[in-house]
Amino acid sequence: MKFSAVASITLLVFQAFDLTLGFAPSRTLSRSTSHLSNSVEDEATNLREKAAQLRQEVKSFEDSKRKGKQKQEEEQQAVLRGKEEMRLRYSAEVPILKGDGSVEMERCDFAPRLKSEDGRLSRIIAVQSNLPFGLILGQSEEMPGLTTVDDIAKGSSGELAGVKIGDLLRACTSCQMTMEMPTWQLIGGGIGRPKTTRMMFSTDGKVFEEVMGAMVSNSMDPQGRPAWLVLERIDDE
Repeated sequence: MKFSAVASITLLVFQAFDLTLGFAPSRTLSRSTSHLSNSVEDEATNLREKAAQLRQEVKSFEDSKRKGKQKQEEEQQAVLRGKEEMRLRYSAEVPILKGDGSVEMERCDFAPRLKSEDGRLSRIIAVQSNLPFGLILGQSEEMPGLTTVDDIAKGSSGELAGVKIGDLLRACTSCQMTMEMPTWQLIGGGIGRPKTTRMMFSTDGKVFEEVMGAMVSNSMDPQGRPAWLVLERIDDE
């Protein structure tokens, strides 16, 4: 009986020891490991969310930057188109006499001179007309140095060419007699030979008689070509 009691006490002690040092620490370690694992996972999730947010912010910034650049480019293109439209509005292609005697078609710019009370813009046009023009030109005190078309004969060359009453004559072709001097004539002391050249003549600021002389001089063209008239008129609409 005595041995049995001691054995029972010893067994209880070992069981208690096993409960405190065996099973209990094992469950505590498991809970700590699980808590640590959850913390690491939460931190990783938080970092992934922050990374995703940062990527979204960078993407939004890049998109905004790209849209801003695209808008700026579109605005610049619109400005360039506006300038090109204005240049085409106030310019015309006309024959230009070069120094070597050749003639090339070039676009020439004209500053606007006409103004409309209702805000309509003017434009430059170039037409070709045979002689006689059938035009009545004039200059008014309201626009000194500017020649206007005051009237047009019905069925005349000017009307057929598209000239309208109220048009402002900005330029025209003009023929001029010059002396051509070949080198052999210069060496021999010759006086040269006459040659008729045709060039563009700006009417801006010119007296009326000079403008009329330039218009009439087109009859001197040895090739009998139609005269060029550069006109400015207010848009119909």
